[in-house]
Amino acid sequence: MRDFLPAEKARRESVLAVIRERYRTHGFDEIETPVMEEYSRLHAGIGGDNEKLAYNVLKRGLDADAIRGAADDPAALTDLGLRYDLTVPLARFYATNRGQLPSVFRSIQIAPVWRAERPQKGRYRQFVQCDIDIIGDASARAEAELAVATLDTLDALGLEGGSIRINDRRVLDWMLDSFGFASDERPGVLITIDKLDKLGPDGIVAELRERGATAGAVDAFEAFLRRPMTLEYNPYGERQIRKALPEGAPDEIVAHLVGIGAAVAAARGSATELEGDIPLVFDPFLVRGMGYYTGTIFELAHPSVDYSLGGGGRYDGMIGRFLGQDVPAVGFSIGFERIVDLVAERTDAAAPAVVLVHDRDVSEGELLALKAGLVRQGSRVRLEQRTKNLKALLERAASDGYTAFATVGAGTTADALEVKPLG
Repeated sequence: MRDFLPAEKARRESVLAVIRERYRTHGFDEIETPVMEEYSRLHAGIGGDNEKLAYNVLKRGLDADAIRGAADDPAALTDLGLRYDLTVPLARFYATNRGQLPSVFRSIQIAPVWRAERPQKGRYRQFVQCDIDIIGDASARAEAELAVATLDTLDALGLEGGSIRINDRRVLDWMLDSFGFASDERPGVLITIDKLDKLGPDGIVAELRERGATAGAVDAFEAFLRRPMTLEYNPYGERQIRKALPEGAPDEIVAHLVGIGAAVAAARGSATELEGDIPLVFDPFLVRGMGYYTGTIFELAHPSVDYSLGGGGRYDGMIGRFLGQDVPAVGFSIGFERIVDLVAERTDAAAPAVVLVHDRDVSEGELLALKAGLVRQGSRVRLEQRTKNLKALLERAASDGYTAFATVGAGTTADALEVKPLG
């Protein structure tokens, strides 16, 4: 968990403002949910490994005997926890407020979440997530809307050239079944497959054998990995999807994935998905770890880095746990902490920021009158008393985002104020 000095806070807010503006332009509406949710909701078996990283809140009023008596049962000690993502709170929010929301609800959530991570570069215990979700639409249009809004936001941040890896959890289940993996071993098999980028085919096969996975299934999977066409590049579309999968892939799922590509192509100005410039790549080995995904899954990639900048997927079964009836839902989350480090410094020429460096003998009334005049003109203004080391004072102001300065002596009028650029 980190502190942010003024310059870095301003930089983060500038990036967040762009994200909010682009999301709203695409028809999403911002909501807010509490930072805490009920323990039972956060530990319902749908959050994957994140449930193990949740910060739980001790029940109020427990004495030492009660704590000792329930030491082996966290559920008896806690009734609330800090949210570890924004999707579980959204599902509860929708179930609670459904009657006041449109039949297809497009939400924005931009807020901090907490996980008891082991801190390292790019991983923090408190971090900001930027989520957009569509609830109530089971069609490929929903995934396409999320993809287009996300890519447009990346472009607006100056990070053109992004792409989205896409897969479907139903395809993964069908593929593992076709190889012969038993249903009870598939979760562990998926954990291994998720390491393909790091371990390569040889490493994946070796780890599956070490796990004791069904030998015949591992052999079939290894043979599939060795096919020349398995890792061959093709433009996004039905041909790429079918060539990347074993024979006999379910037509309904393939059609859904193709429909997403066609809609993204239309929105991004491609006449046809066969032109090869759709920023989507089908990846049959994309897994994503959250236990609540039921269909399409995504990861956001950019050529400047070798890690994902966000991800998401369809979670049609989650809301039904709170509402009593299933509602289709799909979401995409930008990894804000990773993206903010890639965005170039943004300057706003229409909003100058001025430091008034004043002598000690200038009266408070004179200073505040000069400041108020500049504020009325649209400037951001800071008052600083002159120091012996004026250069250091101005350098600090520049690092805080100020773009200009003026010196003020006793009797200086607004007409006589000479504003000069910093740096």
